[in-house]
Order: sequence, then structure tokens, then C-alpha cells
Amino acid sequence: MSRMGDVLAGFHAAWEFESDSVLIRYERGIRTPKLFQALGERRIPLQAIAGVTLTPGKRGTVVLRAEPRPGADPLMEAAAGQLKEGCDPYRLVLPRDRETLAEYYADELRARLPEDDRGPTDRFLVPAPDVPMNFKAYDGKASFDGKTVHFRWFWTGASSAKWKAGDQSFAVSELSGVEWRSPEVFEGHLRLLRGTAAPVQADQDPAAVVFGLGYGPVHESLPFAAAVLDAVRVRGGVAAVPAPSAPQRRDPADIAERIRHLGELHQAGLVTDEEFSVKKAELLAEL
Repeated sequence: MSRMGDVLAGFHAAWEFESDSVLIRYERGIRTPKLFQALGERRIPLQAIAGVTLTPGKRGTVVLRAEPRPGADPLMEAAAGQLKEGCDPYRLVLPRDRETLAEYYADELRARLPEDDRGPTDRFLVPAPDVPMNFKAYDGKASFDGKTVHFRWFWTGASSAKWKAGDQSFAVSELSGVEWRSPEVFEGHLRLLRGTAAPVQADQDPAAVVFGLGYGPVHESLPFAAAVLDAVRVRGGVAAVPAPSAPQRRDPADIAERIRHLGELHQAGLVTDEEFSVKKAELLAEL
């Protein structure tokens, strides 16, 4: 940068350009995505950035985006491409009349990126969200103190399988990774991975909590997943991809509860008529 400490302010965030990093400060306000408010600020080392783009945005705006290197940011690794565009913490949206200024900073930032160090990383370069943290899922409360994940089940939502297993505690040393499925899609959940065994359905898995309408929102569950994933990586765990599992027969009461959840999402407009019909048929087929 021409001057260390230069600041470029846009909608919902401001980027401060430093000699070895970009400090992103997110605004607080009712129009700012809740994920940004939860993150507060993030320092992105230049070595964690693979490239920079400047593209036209919507409604008279331009978008400056830093492309994180694969494996550099625990938040983006946990999200696994599920974040909506408006919640992408690497996007800075600016008025069109600031395009020339944004282009200048984009060029300056590109010039400072390491030429031969833009591929996947073998360790996280961006700090993980701070712990301790917790959030409420539909079937239980999840908490993490930096060393152990705890699941405490709610009698109003937990399946009989989870009640029989009892409340759960998982040391980071037991885990191989984290699976986060956005609460903004049907059957969203947070699952703790252990080894390479194919997991059961999330609502039957004592190592998973299930989201629902209003439960486990992105701004709470995603930073949680990122913090756990970071702790696993520090201890040498490797995030595993679960193998597809064959459909398992469920308790009829659990099926009825999942169909009720599906109906809530349908009524809220988060699931289309077609998606509702298809998924309901799938659930009934598991009886």
C-alpha cells in the first residue's frame, strides 16, 4: 500500500490496509448481516489471499473481493461454499462512484501478494473465532470451551436415540473434523466427525445437533464450527468427508417431527412446494 493504515469503507464493513495484512472491521446495525456483526473484525494475512477481484455489483455498486486460499480460513472451510453472497466476509460492497478508488486498492493489494504462494495451505492462516461459545439447536444446546464440545439435549426436540445416549461430551483429541450444513436448508446440522465411519442421520446421531427454523442460525453455528475445526487442526486431526450412508429406518415419532419441521420451513418460504413434496416422500419412505 502507498501508506500503511489506509482505510477503504464500504457498506457494512471497512478495510484497513497494513503492510502484511488487511484488517476488516464489520459495522453493527440492523442492515448488517448478523454473521458480520458476530465476527466483529478479522485480520487477514496477505499470505492467506490468493487473489483480488473488482466486479460490478447490484444497484449502482461495485464489489471488491479478496479470494482466500483454500485451507487458509477455518470459517470458510467450515462453510464449504454454503454462504450466501451477501454474507461472504471477503466481499466489500462500495458505491459505484468509488470504483476508481477501489480499483487503485485492488491493484495495490495484488502487487503485495506472494507470487508463488497462492495455492492450498496445510494450516489455517486466519485466526479462528474466540472461545468459549455456545448456541441453541433445535434438539439441544452446544457449547465449546476450546478443548471439549458438549451437547445437552432438550426434551422437546431430541430424538429417542439421543435421549437413550444421554448428554454428550467430545474432547477435541477424539475428533477428525466437523460437518456444518447450513440452517438455511432443510436438515441443517452440525456434526462432529470421528474417524471415517459413515454417520447415521443427524437427528439420530449423538455426535450431531439438528437445526430448525430459528435454531442454530448461521451467525452462531458457523463460527462455532470454525472454532472446533481450528482446534482439531491444531491437534493434528484431518477433516474427514463422511461416506454416503444407506437410509435407515427411523422411529415413526421422529419422522413425524421432521415432517413438522419441513412444514415450518415450507410455510416460511424457505422450501418450495416441489422440495416439500419430494422431501416429505423421502421421509415417509424411511418408515
